[in-house]
Amino acid sequence: MALFDVVPAPAVVEPAPGSFTLQVSARIRVSPRAEGVASYLADVLRPSTGFALPVVQLEDGDRDGDILLVLGEADPRTGRHGYELMVTGRLLVIRAEEPVGLFAGVQTLRQLLPAEVESGSPAAGMAWAVPAGRIVDFPRFGYRGAMLDVARRFFPVDEVRRFIDHLALYKVNHLHLHLTDDQGWRIAVKQWPNLTLYGGGTEVGDGSGGYYEQSDYSEIVAHAAERFITIVPEIDMPGHTNAALASYPELNEDGRAPDRYTGIEVGFSALCVTRELTYQFVDEVFEEVARLTPGPYLHMGGDEVKTLEPEAYDGFVTRVQRIIAAHGKTPMAWHEAARAAVGSSIAHYWGTAAADADVTAAVARGVRLVLCPPNRTYLDMKYDDSTVLGQRWAGVVGVRDAYDWDPGSYLSDVDSTAVLGVEAPLWSETIRSLADAEFMAFPRLPALAELGWSPASAHDWESFRQRLATHGRRWDAMGLTYFPSPEIPWR
Repeated sequence: MALFDVVPAPAVVEPAPGSFTLQVSARIRVSPRAEGVASYLADVLRPSTGFALPVVQLEDGDRDGDILLVLGEADPRTGRHGYELMVTGRLLVIRAEEPVGLFAGVQTLRQLLPAEVESGSPAAGMAWAVPAGRIVDFPRFGYRGAMLDVARRFFPVDEVRRFIDHLALYKVNHLHLHLTDDQGWRIAVKQWPNLTLYGGGTEVGDGSGGYYEQSDYSEIVAHAAERFITIVPEIDMPGHTNAALASYPELNEDGRAPDRYTGIEVGFSALCVTRELTYQFVDEVFEEVARLTPGPYLHMGGDEVKTLEPEAYDGFVTRVQRIIAAHGKTPMAWHEAARAAVGSSIAHYWGTAAADADVTAAVARGVRLVLCPPNRTYLDMKYDDSTVLGQRWAGVVGVRDAYDWDPGSYLSDVDSTAVLGVEAPLWSETIRSLADAEFMAFPRLPALAELGWSPASAHDWESFRQRLATHGRRWDAMGLTYFPSPEIPWR
């Protein structure tokens, strides 16, 4: 790999002659508070290199051939989340102000090593060389997200963990889990056990569904946190709630439970928003989810509600967002909720044109936006007319479609400072396996990750497609399933 072949593109790249070669005697020397990052790096490198790579403290003495992870004295431009990577023939040094920055630098180092480093098994006879030079790097947006729909198709814990690992490689720092929908309820709530015992037993098609015990969800949260990824749990309401309505008749307007649902049509279900029991339900569900979620966000959904009058919908949104805030979390919702959103909330904007008046007014009240326009970011759209998986209601979304737009100027009628970042949703109506999910996410997810991380000045389609072309071999080594897009000159 060349120093320029990194995705997302670093802010500053300064190549130099020569290279650093990792040897069997190498150590990972580390500052206090960065031992977790060092252990992660060692776990990545040991299986393929076969090297011991002991983790030792920085003061254990200089020795040529070591990798250094240093907190402090990084280039001032790196800020809290960036890093500086220095590679010479003698040493490889990553500096950052915080462990999260070191972790980002480790992801760059992974990409600079030969692709075989990702194989997870010994690769004999390899020269583990890294090109010499200097990189100074830091993120453009604070929120760089992906969304996985585990409600329409359930993904077991080990599959979610693997998906998180894929996100980490490309410096994505939020995973939005769509935990509930008409087809299934995926997180156990002790005060409302039928949500999973009954509502978790279906998914799209004839699958048996499944759900996460609270210990399972905590395992996902912990795995993500070790990779500096924040879990954003979504409990979709008042629509997309058939699984809940089927589990508890009292949440229905008429007090009667509908049958469980395994189709893909939307907009037909809604909680009874006039009954106090509904708000007790909402409060108790979010109380448990908030307790399990160390991240700052709880997502209430709010999209595609076709059975409620605007006044009833607005009243529900306002009240639920206040419930979320009372549990110490920042409310998130899809942008339909913007009209009634409280000022401290965040809206996921999934429109495809200029923001409507409700969104513009919400931004003026202090609501911030995460951009996920479906004709650019939806990973469940087909790549082209030949793609078997996916949908096309937002059109086909090729790799260039995903890459060739600017989140900073996408909404011309909204101040760019209101944009927190971007998210790539993967809805699972047509997904039947983790391999399907990987196929739909790659190579579009790295394109969107670059928009979230790299400076606007680095945005260049021709450069991106040439850099991405070197990553197919890496994905092969990882056993990752991807779409070999003809837009990319794979090599």
